[in-house]
Amino acid sequence: MQDNKHIYESPDGGKTVYAREIGAAHDSREKIKPKKEKQLKRIEDYDKVLPVLEVYRCVQSEGSRFGRPTIAVRTTGCTHRCYFGEGGWCDSWYTSIHPEKGTFTFNDIIKIYDENPHVEEMMLTGGSPTMHPALVNELTHFAHERDILITIETEGSHFVATDHPLGLISLSPKFSNSVPVLDAVTPQGKVVDERMIKQHNKFRLHHENIDKMLEYHTDYHYKPVWDGTEEGLKEIEEFRVHHNIPKNKTYIMPAGDTRETLVEMYPLVFEMCAEKGYNMTGRDHIIAFDTQRMV
Repeated sequence: MQDNKHIYESPDGGKTVYAREIGAAHDSREKIKPKKEKQLKRIEDYDKVLPVLEVYRCVQSEGSRFGRPTIAVRTTGCTHRCYFGEGGWCDSWYTSIHPEKGTFTFNDIIKIYDENPHVEEMMLTGGSPTMHPALVNELTHFAHERDILITIETEGSHFVATDHPLGLISLSPKFSNSVPVLDAVTPQGKVVDERMIKQHNKFRLHHENIDKMLEYHTDYHYKPVWDGTEEGLKEIEEFRVHHNIPKNKTYIMPAGDTRETLVEMYPLVFEMCAEKGYNMTGRDHIIAFDTQRMV
């Protein structure tokens, strides 16, 4: 695990030692812990099936933790229905647009870590993991006991308080380029209607919850999807300025749900990041495995 550790106050007032790598630069955002008004929910039955669809060993393929061995825990259920036009639907549409039922218990997650003792990180992804606060909180207890760094991938629509702070918020807000197009056809043949568009827009940008999450937890990076348009770039920059996010904590990700569409976007994102001073992040799980699901 990393040698550099910071000490943060846990919500109950105690001191929590939580590992994180110290980057070259951080913003000046003060870590303010909201007062906990009631005891946070936890998972009581470790043999109960959870809204967890996949748990597997992999390598982090996006953002500031790129290349690190990790265990991915994928939840099912999402408030969004992301569609990026030629960039395709959300690459985990089976957790959002057509959500499948969870199949894993908490004991299953523990077992996979026991089988991979060299892995010191966890990537909590979805779907939208913040829809399941008891699960997120229980995972912070597990991670705290084993000195595991948790990255949670979120669009920021729900604020989640936890007994131990999450190690990294991977923030991917959904801009106008993610809104489903009327009459588009989903991966399982459903036609987009006004109701689906309204559902997506209802939760798309919750600035107050985003600020609370960035203040509450240990660290973050900003990881927006860019579709190659000037309008998309304008939204990315306006959001960054609004939330006082430094460029060196910004990782631009190309739109695309297949290897072919990503390869087409890579040169465009490469040149833009070099010109504007952003970090670029690939989506190497798609480059490596294309549309194959990681189970």
